[in-house]
Order: sequence, then C-alpha cells, then structure tokens
Amino acid sequence: MKAVLVLLAVAALWWLLRSSLRRRMPAPKRRAKPGTPQPILACAHCGLHMPRDEALPGSGGVFCSDAHRAAFEKANPAP
Repeated sequence: MKAVLVLLAVAALWWLLRSSLRRRMPAPKRRAKPGTPQPILACAHCGLHMPRDEALPGSGGVFCSDAHRAAFEKANPAP
C-alpha cells in the first residue's frame, strides 16, 4: 500500500512539473506555407533553369540575365 501511494505521489509530481514547464516554454512558431509552385523555365542562351518570376522575357524566349538576352538577340537578329 505504501508503494502505491509513493508511486501516485511521484506521478502527480511529474505531471505538475511537466505542465508548469509547458506553460513557461514559448509556443512553437508555425511555418509559413510556401507560395504556389511556379513553372520552371530554361534560359534560351545558357539553359539555366529558374522560376518564372525570375525570368526575363526577350524576343527569343526567356533569359536569366540582361547580358544573356543581349547576347542571344545579337547572335540571332530578328528578321
């Protein structure tokens, strides 16, 4: 009988300590949900893959930089 009372006392103490520690700890931060997926496009000059928002439009497709757009348009002039 004595062992049961000691076990109950230890369990109650453990439960009280655990609940008080949970109250003191900050709540876990929720991760922000990622935005909608975007299509991946390849640079018409070098083939680098990038999200649509980062691509630069040009006369021969999309490009990863202004330099690649200019180089492509210089090598392939519009008729």
